[in-house]
Amino acid sequence: MSLYTVKVEDSSPATDKKPSAGPVYRCIYSKDALLESPSGVHSPWDFFSDSVKRNPKNQMLGRREILDGKVGPYVWHTYEEVFDASIRIGSAIRSRGVNPGDRCGIYGSNCPEWIIVMEACNSHGICYVPLYDTLGANAVEFIINHAEVSIAFVQENKIQSMLTCLPSCSSHLKTIVSFGKITEVQKKEAEQVGVSCFSWEDCILLGTTDYKLPQKDKSDICTIMYTSGTTGDPKGVLLTNENIMAEVLSTDQLLLETDKVGTEEDTYFSFLPLAHIFDQIFETYCIYKGSSIGFWRGDVRYLIEDIQELKPTMFCGVPRVYDRIYTGIIGKISLGGALKKRLFQFAYDYKLKNLKKGLKQEEAAPFFDRLVFDNIKQGLGGRVRIMLSGAAPLPGHVEEFLRVTSCSVLLQGYGLTESCGGCFTSIANEFSMMGTVGVPVTTIEARLESVPEMGYDALSVVPRGEICLRGKTLFSGYHKRQDLTEEVLVDGWFHTGDIGELQPDGAMKIIDRKKNIFKLSQGEYIAVENIESTFGRCPLITSYGHLFDQLWPDKQIWVYGNSFESFLVAVVVPDRKALEDWAEIQHEKADFNSLCKNSRARKYILDELNNSGQKHKLRGFEMLRAIHLEPNPFDIERDLITPTFKLKRPQLLKYYKVCHVPSFC
Repeated sequence: MSLYTVKVEDSSPATDKKPSAGPVYRCIYSKDALLESPSGVHSPWDFFSDSVKRNPKNQMLGRREILDGKVGPYVWHTYEEVFDASIRIGSAIRSRGVNPGDRCGIYGSNCPEWIIVMEACNSHGICYVPLYDTLGANAVEFIINHAEVSIAFVQENKIQSMLTCLPSCSSHLKTIVSFGKITEVQKKEAEQVGVSCFSWEDCILLGTTDYKLPQKDKSDICTIMYTSGTTGDPKGVLLTNENIMAEVLSTDQLLLETDKVGTEEDTYFSFLPLAHIFDQIFETYCIYKGSSIGFWRGDVRYLIEDIQELKPTMFCGVPRVYDRIYTGIIGKISLGGALKKRLFQFAYDYKLKNLKKGLKQEEAAPFFDRLVFDNIKQGLGGRVRIMLSGAAPLPGHVEEFLRVTSCSVLLQGYGLTESCGGCFTSIANEFSMMGTVGVPVTTIEARLESVPEMGYDALSVVPRGEICLRGKTLFSGYHKRQDLTEEVLVDGWFHTGDIGELQPDGAMKIIDRKKNIFKLSQGEYIAVENIESTFGRCPLITSYGHLFDQLWPDKQIWVYGNSFESFLVAVVVPDRKALEDWAEIQHEKADFNSLCKNSRARKYILDELNNSGQKHKLRGFEMLRAIHLEPNPFDIERDLITPTFKLKRPQLLKYYKVCHVPSFC
């Protein structure tokens, strides 16, 4: 047994059909049994309605008022007001022929209406389906048809884009409700394909507050959340009421055991997309605890201004956000005088030493917190007591800096849509867990499975392997894709595709990815083979077929990215004739090897690749920031490809790091 995990099952040896697997572990706080939902609680609606009974007048949802183009303070709806609006919207949805188990789409940025619609669906056992366009062109249309969405609530400025896709999805979608207003022209356009449109106020009038709510069950599907597939269409992750409730209750238990739980005195800043599971779970937790939720204006330029106005106590972010905060603070420190810099460094080193000794955040250096670090705390409003980071690894220097200077507990976690959010989390005030994603949450059991082809052994002295999960928060499967479900759910274990390394204290460190899919720092998934295939359509890239006189369709391009950066780079073997033809037109006198080092040639091919990517509907974060032109084809001799011409990605990364190629070092 380690400090924070307990073994519940022994290792399993390899067989002809299965690789070896390490022991099964639980968090020490659930050593006797996985956390169960309390009896009598059937859905997240019970969380909300109980909070309404306890604190009807407490502020629940707030946003900044804008009058005559000027932004004002936060204006709040109470729990009681949101409850009444949710009941009315729920009954209005039912009046449109939508029944329990049917699907309701929600399309828009974080705002009070988003939460009201979510709770309206929860009240009637209607499955809500977040709609969002960052999954690629036509994603909204695909999700509506695939999930058979019959009614959709849409942000006012997205109504027009919704109307554009109506002809292709009106066989299912029959009602659109705007978060705000709807014009007569928009109504008529929708009516031409048999779809009715309502403003928010009109929808409220369709409902009533005395509607009898149906019975709900823990096993009912609460939401279908679509996430990136490795190639092709998005996958619809089925999450039940029990999944959502178990994740919320586990969050509460871990905070109770290691720090402080949320209360009605807490305020949460909502800016991470509600369409993703990370933010949605934490907002549901806030509702469960009766806390207040304040929404940003939707413009990153005013993010810090909104935070300082709201003065939140709880904050969730992704590494890209924390990196921006870190960069901004470092910039201000660098502008200070020599004396201030020396004082800051002394205070930093002193507190860091005490944190490493095991002192809690508030005990490590209270004097320097007041004297030196308070300005940094005020930058986030002055009240933040807990910050959570997820979606991608947090760079070590940023994590250490914020743990020392923010005067707040910082927790890093790991999770997937399929695990209903966090399945691992670091422990509050446990500095030794820095650089890891912590231990399993109290609803999950975890083990590592060996991946022999990558050299990872779950039974070695330092166990490494694919992270596999089972427990209360795991999804039911992929909507209408039993084939994909069976690929990842094997004998009750969900195979995440992520490679972990188990630390002596029971914490997990993510070290690799089994499949060629990874996250950028802002949390977006990159299906790299699909992107390489798309860029490979550009005629400026050499193909294997041309090189080896065979009909190999693959092109010589390797795209690389990692979870510490927000962009992609690539190594490209350009087509010799195409590049030499360009050089002749541009009056560039050089041989092929020299042309590959030419900055103008590099820019020309980069622009053509990105133009090809745009033509084939790649998303903005899938475009290339920089490329390296390689005159020599990827070959077996340098161990860069397999005998069947598949890229050997770890070897490519190692090779181009050794060669000191910019962006790979």
